[in-house]
Amino acid sequence: MTRPAPARRLSPLRLLGGLAAAFVLVQLVPYGRAHTNPPVQVRPAWVDPDTQALFTRACADCHSNETRWPWYSNVAPVSWLVQRHVQEGRQKFNVNVPGFGRDADEAAGQVRRGKMPEPTYLPLHPEARLTDAERQQLIRGLAVTFGDEEREGRR
Repeated sequence: MTRPAPARRLSPLRLLGGLAAAFVLVQLVPYGRAHTNPPVQVRPAWVDPDTQALFTRACADCHSNETRWPWYSNVAPVSWLVQRHVQEGRQKFNVNVPGFGRDADEAAGQVRRGKMPEPTYLPLHPEARLTDAERQQLIRGLAVTFGDEEREGRR
């Protein structure tokens, strides 16, 4: 009767080397590093500077054409997530594209429900965290800033 061969253990050094090689290889994937902002087509007539400042601080990176791309947005696989979040955010609500004001009501609802700014955004952007008072001010400001455009879109 032969004994089964003992299971080979992966040495910590080999494991670390494999992880490092995988990290280097994923950097070759071209998605997520094309950080160009489309041209700004329109600028909202913000109801007040505070609403604009709150929007810029908590929303503009994903919901405008004026995204600030941090250094880690160039490192895969994080770059893939950042690129996807910005693309999705711009598709849903973008203050620099005509007609998106009609979606301000939905954007305000997301802020009201605490879904925006996204929880995954906040750890690396603590300045985007809104107090309850700031949240209410942003909701009101979005409604007033985009109210006329929303009514025009219903005609």
